[in-house]
Amino acid sequence: MTERLAAQILEYIRGSGLPVGFHLTAQELSERFSVSRFPVGLALQLLASKGALTHQRNRGYFVSDVKDTSPESLGLAVRDESSSIYFRIAEDHLHGRLPDPASEAYLKETYGITKAQLSAVLGRIAQEGWAERRPGYGWSFSPMLTTPESLEQTYRVRLALEPAALLEPMYHLNPEVTARCREAELRLLAGAIETDSADALHERGVRFHEAIIGASGNPFFLEAVRRINRVRRLLSYRSMIDRKRYRQQCEEHLMILDLLEQERNEDASQALRRHLEHTIGNLQAIRPILEH
Repeated sequence: MTERLAAQILEYIRGSGLPVGFHLTAQELSERFSVSRFPVGLALQLLASKGALTHQRNRGYFVSDVKDTSPESLGLAVRDESSSIYFRIAEDHLHGRLPDPASEAYLKETYGITKAQLSAVLGRIAQEGWAERRPGYGWSFSPMLTTPESLEQTYRVRLALEPAALLEPMYHLNPEVTARCREAELRLLAGAIETDSADALHERGVRFHEAIIGASGNPFFLEAVRRINRVRRLLSYRSMIDRKRYRQQCEEHLMILDLLEQERNEDASQALRRHLEHTIGNLQAIRPILEH
C-alpha cells in the first residue's frame, strides 16, 4: 500500500506541475487520496528516501526535481488493485447490475476481494457521494449520475456558478497557482493527453476548475463545485474514452488563465462560460459512449 500510494503522490506531483520546493502536507494528501495521514506519512518518507522529495526537520516534505522521474524509475508498485475494483463496481452500478441494498458479504464474494480492499473502495465511493452505508445492513448506491442527462445537468449547474465566481469582488488568483495550472495544461498538450490515465485526466480538470473558483474569495462557490465534482466522476471517467476534444479544452484553459493573469475577469468569465458550453456540446457527440 505504501508503494502504491507513493506512486500516486508522485503522479499527482508530476500531473499538477508542482514546482521544486512546493510544500506537501499530509492533511491535503490524505483528503485527496481518501486515506488516513499515517499511510501518507509512510509514502512521503519513501519518496524522500528515493530523492523525489526533500525533508526538512519540523517543516515537512518538499518537492524535488521530478521532471524525468516516474514511479517505474523509482521501483514503485504502480498497479493499484483498489482502483481496478473501483472501476468494476462503477461499471456494474452504471449498468444497474448491483442489488439495492448490497451487503458487504455479497460485494466481497462478487469481486473476490478482502475485507480491507472492500473497506478502502467503499470509503472512496462514499466520499464521492454515490453510495452510503445502510443502518444495520449493507450499502445503497445512488441512482444519480448514471445517465448522460444527469451528467449534463451537473454541467448546467456549473455553468450557472463558475463564471459568476470569477466576478467576485475579492477575486485573486495566486501567481504560483496560475503557473502550476499552466504547466499542467502544457504537459498534456505535449503528449500526456494520450498517455495519462482517465483518473489522472479527470483530476487535472478538477484541479484547474477548483483552483480558479477557489480564488473567488467566496468559499461557498468552491464547496458547491467540489460537491458536483465528487458525484460526476462515474460518467466523467467513461467520457474519457474519446480524448480528441482534450486539446481544445487545454487551449481554452490556457486562454482563461491568460485573461485572469491580466485581471480581465469579465472576459475570463465569458471565456469560461463558452468553455463549459463547448463541453456540454461535446457530451452530445459522445452520448453513445456514455450510454454503453
